[in-house]
Amino acid sequence: MKKIYPDAATALDGLLFDGMTIAAGGFGLCGIPELLIAAIRDAGTKDLTVASNNAGVDGFGLGLLLETRQVRKMISSYVGENAEFMRQYLSGELELEFNPQGTLAERMRAGGAGIPGFYTATGVGTVIAEGKEVKTFNGREYILETGIIADLSIVKAWKADPSGNLVFRKTARNFNPPAATCGKTCIVEVEEIVPMGSLDPDTIHLPGIYVHRLIQGQHEKRIEQRTVRKREGV
Repeated sequence: MKKIYPDAATALDGLLFDGMTIAAGGFGLCGIPELLIAAIRDAGTKDLTVASNNAGVDGFGLGLLLETRQVRKMISSYVGENAEFMRQYLSGELELEFNPQGTLAERMRAGGAGIPGFYTATGVGTVIAEGKEVKTFNGREYILETGIIADLSIVKAWKADPSGNLVFRKTARNFNPPAATCGKTCIVEVEEIVPMGSLDPDTIHLPGIYVHRLIQGQHEKRIEQRTVRKREGV
């Protein structure tokens, strides 16, 4: 199967539709599929449900889709770095399903593994548990969380071979592997596509069986927050 496409718009061709659910990798601005996000914005697809740890920042990452009002609902853990996200949520323009970070990662992993639900103690006794089934195991309460199965996964990796075997770069691994597995179709953008056979099998983080389409591109790699200290003696 030919998996390599020339650009993000071509890779998304025939996959986008209004009201779809998208699982997006990344954490803050680290390891986000920025090229695919921009292409989804340009396509104008609307009423999206997006499962992602957060929504980027104002003007970059998933923040682009919030600015154009293409997102109807976010399934997220953290919203603190995006003023437009907070504004839309507080004004009732955006639906938000809060998930603890570990729960969100496991919901994606479970969906990709064919597991419809699992019990976790995280969130018991909080608003996270409202409306969910509660069971007791060994004297401790657990809530039922459902696996996420998305119409489309968009992720960012460091290297890939033509069959879609992926290597992620350090912390950019974050939510990308579980997000990749839970989509009915998975598109990956990478910094480099290397020849078949050049990746050591022991270094591959995600096998190509999960990857349907692949693009290579240039990435901006913004820093979300830069913290520095004064030089000593200055």
